[in-house]
Amino acid sequence: MPTHVLLLVLFSALMHASWNAIVKSGENKLEEAGLVAGAAAVMAACVLPFAGTPAPASWPWFIASAAIHQIYFVLVAAAYRAGDMGHTYPLMRGTAPLIVALGSAQLLGETLTPASWAGIGLICGGILLLAIHRHANHRATMIAVANAMVIALYTVIDGTGVRLSGNSVAYVLWLNLLSGVPLFMLVWLRDRRKVWSMMRTNGLTATIGGGCKLGAYGLALWAMTQAPVAAIAALRESSVLFGVAISTLILRENSGMRRIITAALIAAGAAALKLA
Repeated sequence: MPTHVLLLVLFSALMHASWNAIVKSGENKLEEAGLVAGAAAVMAACVLPFAGTPAPASWPWFIASAAIHQIYFVLVAAAYRAGDMGHTYPLMRGTAPLIVALGSAQLLGETLTPASWAGIGLICGGILLLAIHRHANHRATMIAVANAMVIALYTVIDGTGVRLSGNSVAYVLWLNLLSGVPLFMLVWLRDRRKVWSMMRTNGLTATIGGGCKLGAYGLALWAMTQAPVAAIAALRESSVLFGVAISTLILRENSGMRRIITAALIAAGAAALKLA
């Protein structure tokens, strides 16, 4: 994997953890997710006139992904209501690459090298070690694992769609527009007074979150045109390191030795992917 692709995927991981922390820190999780997704949709709409059009072959893929993202956002909000970010975020992000690796080999015809498999295994093993322990919230665990399946599904769909699009930027913009508008409309119709109040008080935070969301997945999908989908999906899950740091230093959640060990495993996995 080229060095510049690796670095951009790591930056994407930081942005992803950041917008998730914004949702987690909000008092109303689903509404916060709606504001972030809505802000990303507005940004996408502003840029779309200058981005060209993705190939028609990719349209069914980003439409399907936009629909699946609605389930993803609802489960993200539910997971953060049920448990800590330090527990649910690693589970959501850590289980998905294993599913993607198995699925991409069958559906996309990709062949991964032994080093790639080693990197995927180290990253996923480290993340799961962080998340699964005897004091875990079982309801939060079930929601997070369910969302990992959703993440794996849209990752494979988008990995295919972005390659068919011939224009990864346009694909990402359309995906953010079509996935953000329905969620924002949902929370607006549920309680427009609450959402309007949140827009006035948290508008800047939501805008930053929307920019992070747009940039994070945009970079990841672009990277999928440069390297195997499964490898990018696994490396992107290093966002858990940033998520753990944010949950510990900003959200003040508990930390421990397990998280240090996890960091070492994920770093080794990233190195293995670099050498693949």
